[in-house]
Amino acid sequence: MRLADLRGRSVAVWGTGREGRAAVIAIAAHGPSRIMAVDDSANFLSVPWEGELAALAPLAGGDHAFPALAAADVVVRSPGVPQTHPWMAELRARGVTVTGGSALWMADHARRTVGVTGSKGKSTTSALISHLLAGVGRPNVFGGNIGVPLLDLPEAEQYVLELSSYQCSDLTDSPRVAVVTALFPEHLDAHGGEREYYRDKLNLLAHGPELIVVNGADQRLVRETIAVRDLNGFPAIPAGSGDSRFRVEGDGLVYCSDEPLFRRDALRLRGKHNERNLCVALAVLDGMGVDVVAQAEHVRAAVESFEGLPHRLAEIEDPSGLTFVDDTLSTSPYSAMHAIDAYEGRPLTVLVGGTDRGLDYAPLREHLRGRDITVIGLPDSGPRILAELAGLPGVRTEPAEDLPAAVRLARTLTPAGGVVLLSPGAPSYGRFRNFEHRSEVFAQAIRDTA
Repeated sequence: MRLADLRGRSVAVWGTGREGRAAVIAIAAHGPSRIMAVDDSANFLSVPWEGELAALAPLAGGDHAFPALAAADVVVRSPGVPQTHPWMAELRARGVTVTGGSALWMADHARRTVGVTGSKGKSTTSALISHLLAGVGRPNVFGGNIGVPLLDLPEAEQYVLELSSYQCSDLTDSPRVAVVTALFPEHLDAHGGEREYYRDKLNLLAHGPELIVVNGADQRLVRETIAVRDLNGFPAIPAGSGDSRFRVEGDGLVYCSDEPLFRRDALRLRGKHNERNLCVALAVLDGMGVDVVAQAEHVRAAVESFEGLPHRLAEIEDPSGLTFVDDTLSTSPYSAMHAIDAYEGRPLTVLVGGTDRGLDYAPLREHLRGRDITVIGLPDSGPRILAELAGLPGVRTEPAEDLPAAVRLARTLTPAGGVVLLSPGAPSYGRFRNFEHRSEVFAQAIRDTA
């Protein structure tokens, strides 16, 4: 379904955040018979809905919310409305078409788009692809799940998008280049289970992309995509594994087949997972017709100038000689495991815990088996994580009442020259406004205890 298909139809936009506001303005330009905005939250009366938005789409909430959705021909849901919302099944049973703003945008822009998703690494990889394309003379607009709704993006010849599982689930058109960086259980409460989450995530690949690139070192991802084919009948291109065309060898060089391109340390980001993200990005450029070998110097220069993204293994200087690391966007045990690996060989204290979504931390226990490490547990899930790790030789566990207390404790427990890593393996909401707020509290605690 395209935006133009909404002409003359009754549309309800479900959600009044940035995505909902962008949807109202974009849909109104295509002549629907009526638009209603719907907010099903308890505080809908406090939603600032006025001016142009209120003129284009009256706001329905409370007892009027579901009737407004059910009376529409098409419901455009914001990504924050989960697939498991009880109204979703009821709307579809009534024959109401449910889509999303990202799906409407993609229907008109798929052929000009590189779309990147993944349980881990999608932000870094999409930013790196955009940066490298610009570095070889291919300007593009970078957007998606980074704060700018797709429907607000300017017109461009090329787009590189980071896409969440919520955005992918509604797509009926795949981007020309579809990329998946990793796959492990995440956001299960919003999707209904592990299989449903994988289905929604991999819907990015389900509608005829011309090129598919995946992280070949992620065995779960390889298994889940082994039967997937692109528009031309070719399987996904695996990048970053030992037998991939693009890979990092033990000699510290990045290779394209047998040709060394440049040293791995041209990329300033730590961790094996970021090596694989780089290889995925190079495979995308290669598949889009960039002669990576001939342009190796330009590519290397672009790699060297890539700054990385905030809140992802971001190191904070401290006069004590300790290295503090902000990895607050770590929201699963698997992302915490990647972060821990990035500092292998150094004395390490890791701060874990946050909103308890009932995630299984047994994989973290197995990952830490045989390691010498200190783990400090934060509310709310911290005590449960520490209980999971109990009895592991070499793993020292300590509880903390809050993040500032954890930083104070980490200073006393971490040897000189060591690392204090905030990689919570859990979301931030509940105790913090958002992940940025958690990061701010961490940074302030470091300053206060310096």
